[in-house]
Amino acid sequence: MSSNASRSTIIASVFLALGLIIAAYLLGTRFKTIGDNHQQISVKGLAEKSVKADAAQWTVGVKVHANTYAQALEQLRQARPVLDEFLNAQGFPRETWTEGPELIAPHMVDDPTSERYRQIQQGFNGTQSIRIETEVLDKVGAAYKAIVQIAADGAVTYRAPEYTIKDLENIKMSLIGDATKNAHTRAAEFAKEGGVKVGAMRSASQGAFYILAADGNEGADDYGGSIDTTTINKRARVVVTIVYGID
Repeated sequence: MSSNASRSTIIASVFLALGLIIAAYLLGTRFKTIGDNHQQISVKGLAEKSVKADAAQWTVGVKVHANTYAQALEQLRQARPVLDEFLNAQGFPRETWTEGPELIAPHMVDDPTSERYRQIQQGFNGTQSIRIETEVLDKVGAAYKAIVQIAADGAVTYRAPEYTIKDLENIKMSLIGDATKNAHTRAAEFAKEGGVKVGAMRSASQGAFYILAADGNEGADDYGGSIDTTTINKRARVVVTIVYGID
């Protein structure tokens, strides 16, 4: 009977040991898997290329001042033909014009006789704008230089032209592919230094997208983004952030 008890004890001990070994193996595998899931690397990829504006928007107008509403409107309409003649002479057909409404508004100034901040009306201002939209960028540049003279002589006003790109989405998509390749190259270099290999991509996100002046770097951080409208020749830039697993 003692022999049977000893044999049962030995068998139970063997099963217990096997159970502990299996449990230890499974637990170790689980920990290894959890640990592997946290072995990753996050890198930023950058890509850029030269691009050129293919559209221009330019706002010009007239502005007058008069004592009465009626006088302001009359003077505004008298000033308008000067601007029309200039735009025609510069080669902008009427279909490229978008005319704003004639606007007459009180002209307000600070009251110098008041001890507190107070404004009083001194006549009326009359304004009207015209927005030019064209793909002939050279004409806009030439007209922008020429308008200085008539603006100095009369009531003509103007802003700096805006040079834009119509198909920004295709430019962005073409750069995302290159930026992704750049991110993988950077990740591989980091992994090489660490004696490991780059695994599968785990996540990816697009960061900033820029259209910069060709010789500028304004606002080029990894999180913002900016669109330059002051130049014809530009640089497009995309930043992406990608997380890779490590093997």
